[in-house]
Amino acid sequence: MKIILPGGTGQVGRVLTRAFLSEGHECAVLTRRPGTNTTAATPGLREVAWDGRTLGPWADELEGADAVINLAGRTVNCRYDEKHLAEMMASRVDSTRVIGQAIAAAKHPPRVWLQAATATIYGHRYDASNDEETGIIGDPPGVPALWGRSVDIGKAWEAEIHAARTPHTRKVILRTSLVMSPARGGVFHVLANLCRFGLGRQGDGRQYVSWIHEHDFVAAAQFLIARDDHSGPFNLAAPNPLPNRDFIAGFHAALGTWLSMPVPAWALEVGAFLIRTETELILKSRRVVPTRLLKNGFVFRYPDWPAAAAELTGRWRKG
Repeated sequence: MKIILPGGTGQVGRVLTRAFLSEGHECAVLTRRPGTNTTAATPGLREVAWDGRTLGPWADELEGADAVINLAGRTVNCRYDEKHLAEMMASRVDSTRVIGQAIAAAKHPPRVWLQAATATIYGHRYDASNDEETGIIGDPPGVPALWGRSVDIGKAWEAEIHAARTPHTRKVILRTSLVMSPARGGVFHVLANLCRFGLGRQGDGRQYVSWIHEHDFVAAAQFLIARDDHSGPFNLAAPNPLPNRDFIAGFHAALGTWLSMPVPAWALEVGAFLIRTETELILKSRRVVPTRLLKNGFVFRYPDWPAAAAELTGRWRKG
């Protein structure tokens, strides 16, 4: 297949391109800085310049492509000030809009468009899981107002792909949870290092963590590319989310560590300020399940966190 990955230079993009290239597919990554990323040295992978906002020569890459997987978007690992929130919104909405324009203009448009989205679009809740059919979009009253800005971004992001007029291209929305990969700099790598030095549950530990092993993330993407009868939103999350206290305990069990010091919410706020991030990423309860994948026959290799943590830790230790 010929697969185009706008914004594919990040960790998730690298996970996908490695898998696709290993199967002999052709991959082209659209990036603002071609030649400056680690993917540039990957055999069989091309990098093509784009600005994520306007049509240009890069649009020719979409002609005759089998799939487009748009992963573009500014990192959410930052302080939610107005400047960063505007950048988060624009990078997602603008890139999605221009991909839709390029597909609409193509003489031979891609067969399928997989659009990254966020599981954070669902409400903060403990009582029940959020799936694609009955999940609550948006946070309930009483949560920090700033959290609602992430939901607004998620809604606008999805609205843009719905608005795209691409009748010959199937559209799939990937409401993605934390993708767990042992690669340096990713969320697993960061948390494993923190747990190794004694990190315990965060806040009261009740908030649910939704996650997906990188192998299942790749397999789900492949599954959705192959199934021509699938469109619309799919939750990319393991079927068994778990409270933060159990999630962190899974890290310690896999690492074989014994020191686990709880971190209260006030300390998280101080730490988040110092490292220029937000506690929403830690304290919002994301209880998300992949009902549509399961109903359509997708089988998770790592449905439970203890086994996933053990496998990831084994590779993480090898570097």
